Amino acid sequence: MNPEIQTWIEQLRAGDARALARAISVVENHSVGWSELLKAIFPYSGHARILGLTGQPGAGKSTLVDQLARYYRKEGLSIGIIAVDPTSPYTGGAILGDRIRMQEHSSDAGIYIRSMATRGSLGGLARTTADVSTILDASGRDLIMIETVGVGQDEVDIVRLADITVVILVPGMGDDVQTIKAGIMEIADIFVINKSDREGAERVEREIRALQSLAVRTDKWTPLIVKTVATEGTGIPELAGAIREYENHLQRENLALKRNIQNWQARLVEMLRDAMLEKARHQLGDGEMAQYAAEVAEHKRDPYTLIEEIVQGRRH
Repeated sequence: MNPEIQTWIEQLRAGDARALARAISVVENHSVGWSELLKAIFPYSGHARILGLTGQPGAGKSTLVDQLARYYRKEGLSIGIIAVDPTSPYTGGAILGDRIRMQEHSSDAGIYIRSMATRGSLGGLARTTADVSTILDASGRDLIMIETVGVGQDEVDIVRLADITVVILVPGMGDDVQTIKAGIMEIADIFVINKSDREGAERVEREIRALQSLAVRTDKWTPLIVKTVATEGTGIPELAGAIREYENHLQRENLALKRNIQNWQARLVEMLRDAMLEKARHQLGDGEMAQYAAEVAEHKRDPYTLIEEIVQGRRH
């Protein structure tokens, strides 16, 4: 191993926040050495629990993450938080800035918070979110919480990364459950009805239970429903209890490894797709792609044959 990377990893695992921040930046930006770093750090990962929190915009995800962080810190756990934000169309940066909202944790070395921009990725997850979670895991964090962009049905990618997925709903936002049931309903291990002091919380719970009765999960788990008022800290111990109960279920049924294998199968396909796409882009110059685009737009050739020729290396 490169001695410089070895020293870097030792600093990171010793709790050096600057080494951790630098590692995340290098991986997120695919800077020089990012691949070597991930290869070297991977053997140290695999110990942290990964908790995914997702839901509609305005559901109070950040406040809930903040309260959960407080709860788990009191239990002595070290925490990494990845807040996946929408991407600014002008700067390409994250526009919500969850680190600002949670800045009172900045003096706590036991919590590391990182905002990430989606940079156009579908599914609510930045392309490198999985790699960043691996770095946080290898740095010795006990729990990693990933808060994803509230983009409705497209956000199901979180299930491929998280050990436990929490879907957050709130009453009074129109046809609450119906608007997202086609995608997110199937991925929830736990439902949270946040802002449950509002009128309509009972109706949301009834709708979730009605939808649950129509679907049977292969892991024989019926997702628990927890009511919270995150701004007041209400329901946080109950949510932590529900998370613990699902973890116990995974262990009891020997499902943890099986789920991990399924997650890695999906991630490997994504990694292969990204690598192949990068290879194709490297082989095709911008000018060449622009020429192909013009020919297709002018109907001088069809895109289907063109793609086949590129894949087979027969393009001309």
